[in-house]
Amino acid sequence: MRLLVTGGCGFIGTNFIQGVLTAHPDWVVVNLDRLTYAGNRHNLLALEREQAGRADPNYVFVHGDIGDRALVLSLLEEHRLEAVVNFAAESHVDRSINDPAPFLSTNVMGAQNLLECARLRGVKRFVQISTDEVYGSLGAYGTFNESTPLSPNSPYSASKASADLVCRAYRETYGLPVIITRCSNNYGPYQFPEKLIPLMFLKAKNGDPLPVYGQGTNVRDWIWVGDHCKGVELALTRGAPGQVYNFGGAAERANLDVIRAILKALGKPESLITFVKDRPGHDQRYAMDFSKAARELDFAPSLDFETGLAQTLNWYRDNSAWLESVQSGAYRRFMDEWYGERA
Repeated sequence: MRLLVTGGCGFIGTNFIQGVLTAHPDWVVVNLDRLTYAGNRHNLLALEREQAGRADPNYVFVHGDIGDRALVLSLLEEHRLEAVVNFAAESHVDRSINDPAPFLSTNVMGAQNLLECARLRGVKRFVQISTDEVYGSLGAYGTFNESTPLSPNSPYSASKASADLVCRAYRETYGLPVIITRCSNNYGPYQFPEKLIPLMFLKAKNGDPLPVYGQGTNVRDWIWVGDHCKGVELALTRGAPGQVYNFGGAAERANLDVIRAILKALGKPESLITFVKDRPGHDQRYAMDFSKAARELDFAPSLDFETGLAQTLNWYRDNSAWLESVQSGAYRRFMDEWYGERA
């Protein structure tokens, strides 16, 4: 298979490319990434160097924007690409509250441009990577399934829900073979340290206060990034066009419990926990019913949360240079400004 993977230098995209090229060394992947603050080309530099000089490499990196129609059309044609997997997105809820505009530009208009280019070039598969956040918030009971109405509560989740609806329109109007996947909270190697687990690891390691929204009771279902990537691969190879597939890890945890587990693993005191003002529109609970993916795609999470968390923390311990490299001045200024205002 010959794939255009967008946002492949981000957290999930990196893991996906590594996984599919390990499992399918005959596949070709063209990675289109704009390299925003959370995109790190060095994640896949070894793979890039390995392919250098080959007449027909099976991995190609292209620095560019998914909103650039001429570029996307040329890549689809030049590399004879059969499928698109769209990971490219602005994905941090706090940043979307601070400034929604980039989220609408990339997540909605960028996705629409990819869909249009895929339509014009006759792409055989288009997989849109979405999120459980499009469903809104659950109470104490129940789970999201693929028929749950979309009810996004943040600018980020609204942008992803909008993209899902544009994908649906391209399927219904033009017959484009679109598949949408929605997953719960990912964790694992290469996650940018603005998200909960790497952020708390970094602060705990340094002995800094750990900012926890509200009382830390918000619940998320956690999925090991490798399991999510396997689900996306299954959707790509086995999924039915026009369908939505949920992926989850069957690992619901309150944020405070996750943070306590990190502190315990690092041998740090719980006194580092600092409760801060809750963010606007903070969804209380997410939980995913992934029985459809299990039934139709043979999907199942492979790691329980405790095992996955231990592997994640070990990866961050062993890759301190990576952590240091991604902490730009802009990242630190944003985090200080954001959490400082809410302390």
